[in-house]
Amino acid sequence: MKVQDKVALVTGGASGLGAATVRALLDAGAKGVVIADKAKEPGEALAKELGDKVRFVETDVTSEPQMQAAIAAAKELGGLHIAVGCAGIGTAMRTLGKAGPFPLDLFALTVNVNLVGMFNMIRLSAQAMTEGSGDDTGERGVIVTTASIAAFDGQIGQAAYSASKAGVVGMTLPIARELARSGIRLVSIAPGLFDTPMLAGLPEEARAALAANVPFPARLGNPTEYAALALHIVQNSMLNGECIRLDAALRMQPR
Repeated sequence: MKVQDKVALVTGGASGLGAATVRALLDAGAKGVVIADKAKEPGEALAKELGDKVRFVETDVTSEPQMQAAIAAAKELGGLHIAVGCAGIGTAMRTLGKAGPFPLDLFALTVNVNLVGMFNMIRLSAQAMTEGSGDDTGERGVIVTTASIAAFDGQIGQAAYSASKAGVVGMTLPIARELARSGIRLVSIAPGLFDTPMLAGLPEEARAALAANVPFPARLGNPTEYAALALHIVQNSMLNGECIRLDAALRMQPR
């Protein structure tokens, strides 16, 4: 799909991977981009910085009305053709720790945001995409979701996070097969260690130790590298129903 003159929606678009993707889509010629994020101040600031083509909608991805409001904003810009899901949370706690078992409500929250919220974005975006006319190949839309390499080699303390991201991977192929008849593609990206707000709070020594475990390049990923892959997925029509690892050959150790 050509990005030029298309409208995109990016959940979690106020920072990190999402913000980089918003910028990449605009640079590629998108007609408009909706930033859907719970972080109001950063989202409004980014939208103001990027200009009239960008709108911010305060959005909890687990809420149907709020996701519908974000999609309505995209329609006002000219429809919805591209959706990228970057919203998510990270939790780290042992299933059975010194303080007792993993809190069930925290496990449920992690799965609800990372998996149920992603599915909410997919289903509502797909519905909006079917309302538009396809291009000369019949393609109506492209949806990109964000999993994690933790879906495949989760570390100790990542049971909830790994489960939520494995769910994102697991639903990629069946949903892609369902949406094929509507001319909509779905592809997932599984990032490794990226320099995002999720890791920003760690001491520099800890960040350096994480980067040292990455084979090559031995560093944290840059959000622009995620955005570049998301953009390529949109533009390459043969990519569908797949989860792509973006991890510099990292395979995480138990801890």
